[in-house]
Amino acid sequence: MSAPPAVTRLGVLLVAFAAFAVGAAVPTASARVTTEVTPEVPHTTVLDGAQLHRTKLRVDRGDPQLRPAVEALTARADRWLNQGPWTVVDKPRPAPGGDVHDYLSQAPYWWPSKPPTADNTWGCPYVQRDGERNPEVDTGTDRQDVEKTFDAAYDLSLAWYFTGRKRYAEKAGQVLRTWFLDPATRMNPNLNHAQFIPCKYDGRAIGIIDFSQSFTSVLDALALLDTGAPGWTGKDRAGLATWNSDFLGWLRNSDFGKEEAAATNNHGTFYDMQLAALAHATGDRNLARRTVLNVRSTRIAPQIASDGSQPQELARTRSWHYSTFDLVAHTRLAAIGRHVGVNLWAYRGPDGQSLFKAVDYLLPAATGSAAWPHQELGFLRYAADDVVYAAADAGDVRARRAVPLLEDPPGGDLWALRPAAEQLDSIAG
Repeated sequence: MSAPPAVTRLGVLLVAFAAFAVGAAVPTASARVTTEVTPEVPHTTVLDGAQLHRTKLRVDRGDPQLRPAVEALTARADRWLNQGPWTVVDKPRPAPGGDVHDYLSQAPYWWPSKPPTADNTWGCPYVQRDGERNPEVDTGTDRQDVEKTFDAAYDLSLAWYFTGRKRYAEKAGQVLRTWFLDPATRMNPNLNHAQFIPCKYDGRAIGIIDFSQSFTSVLDALALLDTGAPGWTGKDRAGLATWNSDFLGWLRNSDFGKEEAAATNNHGTFYDMQLAALAHATGDRNLARRTVLNVRSTRIAPQIASDGSQPQELARTRSWHYSTFDLVAHTRLAAIGRHVGVNLWAYRGPDGQSLFKAVDYLLPAATGSAAWPHQELGFLRYAADDVVYAAADAGDVRARRAVPLLEDPPGGDLWALRPAAEQLDSIAG
């Protein structure tokens, strides 16, 4: 009989803390004398490469505490093997600019106000219904395909790193080359037509969040493959490095990028997360460090109240989703900060604002001990799991006590293998 979820979670957490405690005593790859062939320490951007390497060694030794997570990860990776690859060029009509290589998505919460006619095929004008997803946004655009591309690349790269199974690396390479590199199918490195609104806008700055919420996982996937994945070549690495540099330039210098940088809610947090991650991945450590440092005064202090609530996110019809969503960006920024010498978890704002307080505000609802007291169109308790784990790993005692009470997300708990917060309740599904 399997252990109850609470016991399993507690065991995983205790093992993880033990690994951290002895991490300094683990010899480096260069100092270790062994005949085993183990991938080198990956130069990841959000994930901690040294920690991944230690976990990989434990997996290789058959650590039973990690077996459930490895099985869950490989099950996810197996499902991707017969899917894709995906490309921006196969949508039924190109983006408004006419280039089939431009990414296109549609604003999810905007709906036609009139029945379509021959003279008004879209049913314009469109009107906003916050939190109510228009199903037409998932047909005729690239929105779902880009999520599949990013998720597949990440799951497959992680599965290869921890198991060494060649098929996972080869599929990850195919997915990435098709979306980013192949001249016939590649995406242009811009988001000029993200979250367009029919008959209103050909694209909007807030569409940048289409990439912000999960593209940083692709950066870590690339770092994993770069440790020696079969079929992943120097040409592939160079091509993705160029794509990322070009995209970073667009993100910093375009009007849409500048507008998104000025956003004061989760859009601004995710913009900073993506900017810092791309800067780190492309070698601009100074930009990455400056971006993370600025987050203290430009994001944490104004976005988080003294009680830990996030007022702008609580005002939404999906307040639970957006409260956890914003903290995914904050905690991933804290993870990036670790690579550039900035401890965001230690920051306290002028009124006591902190990431710890923001996570603690979620704990009653995350553990099921109290109802979420704000409006939420579709409450999913597990949406907070990863941010609670992140706070626990960073030293939050309340979060540590909450971990055994969390609800497992669909597909299993993967924190032990990829300890960085993800958006667990996708709004695209």
